[in-house]
Amino acid sequence: MQAAVTVTPAQIPDLLLGLATVRPVFLWGAPGIGKSSLVRGFAESLGLECVSLLGTQLAPEDLIGVPQIRDGRSVFCPPESIARDEPYCLFLDELNAATPDVQKAFYSLILDRRIGSYELPAGSIVIGAGNRATDNALARPVASALVNRLTHVHLRASAADWLVWAGENGIHSWVTDYVTDRPDHLWSQPPKTEEPFSTPRSWHMLSDALHSFGPDIDEDTLKVIVHGTLTPAHAVSFCGYAKIVRHTFGIEAILKGEASWPTRLEDRDLLYYLAEAFRGRLVKELPRQREHVSESMRQTSYRAKALLVRLAEISVEVAQTVIADDADGRPVLPSWFLVEAARDMPRLVEARQ
Repeated sequence: MQAAVTVTPAQIPDLLLGLATVRPVFLWGAPGIGKSSLVRGFAESLGLECVSLLGTQLAPEDLIGVPQIRDGRSVFCPPESIARDEPYCLFLDELNAATPDVQKAFYSLILDRRIGSYELPAGSIVIGAGNRATDNALARPVASALVNRLTHVHLRASAADWLVWAGENGIHSWVTDYVTDRPDHLWSQPPKTEEPFSTPRSWHMLSDALHSFGPDIDEDTLKVIVHGTLTPAHAVSFCGYAKIVRHTFGIEAILKGEASWPTRLEDRDLLYYLAEAFRGRLVKELPRQREHVSESMRQTSYRAKALLVRLAEISVEVAQTVIADDADGRPVLPSWFLVEAARDMPRLVEARQ
C-alpha cells in the first residue's frame, strides 16, 4: 500500500473521531512509530475499552468461534473477548500480517460489524493497523475486497509531535535534547538486514534503559544499550553527544578556540558528533549567496576552513561529512564556500569525490 498523503500523530485523533465513528479505518505505518498507542489513546479518549487482536496470532476459529448444537442446529459462538454487551474499540493489530483465511474471517466483522448472529454493540468502533511491505516487516497482500472495506490513513513519524509526547511522559533528558538537535534521527528506514534501527519506540526503549542505569552509567555499558536500540550511525552520534553532556565539551568551545578537535581513537564517536554539529552551524550561519557575505561572515568562513583543515588532519573521512551532499546529491553548504574549500583543501574535496 503506497501513501499518496500522510499524516502526523497529532492529526490522528481528529481524523479517527470523524472516520472511525462511522466506518472502519486502517492505519498504515512503519514499525515503531506509535500506531498501537495512538489507537489505545483514542479509545480511552472516547471512554471505550480497547480490545486488541493480533493478526499474526489468530486462526479463523478465534474470530468465528466454535459451533454448538442448539435445537438440532449448529450455532457458532464468537469468543468472549469479542462478544461483549457494551460498546468498545476493536483494534485489529497487524491485520495485514494475518493469513488469508483470517483476513477473510474479518470481512463481515469489518463491513457488517457482525460475526454470525452476534453484532457489535452500537457505539463500537473498528480500527485496523499494519506495516507496509516496504518496511521489511511481516506483511501479506491484502485482498481488494478487504481493502475496499476500510478507509486507509498513512502515518509518518514527526519529531515535533513526539517531543511534545516525550515531555509529558518522562522521557530521559538526553534523549529529548538529542532528538531536538537531530530530529532527522527520530526515525530511519527499516534495514534489509537484522540490525537495530531508530524509531520513536526504540528511543523510548533507550530512555527506559538510561533511567534504569542512572547517571553513573559507564561508557561501555552506554555503548551496548545505544548500539542495541538505534541505527548504527545514530548510535555513534548519540554516544558522542553523551560525552559532550557528561564532560561539558561542545562545538562552542571549538569554534571559540577554547578547545580543539578530540584526537583519541576512542573518541571517534565524539568527533563524528562534533563534525555534524559543526556542519549544522555552518548551514545556519553562512549565507547562500557570496554577495551577502559580510565581513564578520568572511571571518567565520576563514575560521571554518581552518577548523576543517585540522579536522582532516585527524580524519579525512570525518571531515568529508562536514562538506558532504545530502541524500539526494544536493549540496548542503553554500556553493561559494565549497569552491573556496576546493581551492584551499583539494585533497579533501578529491577524497569526497
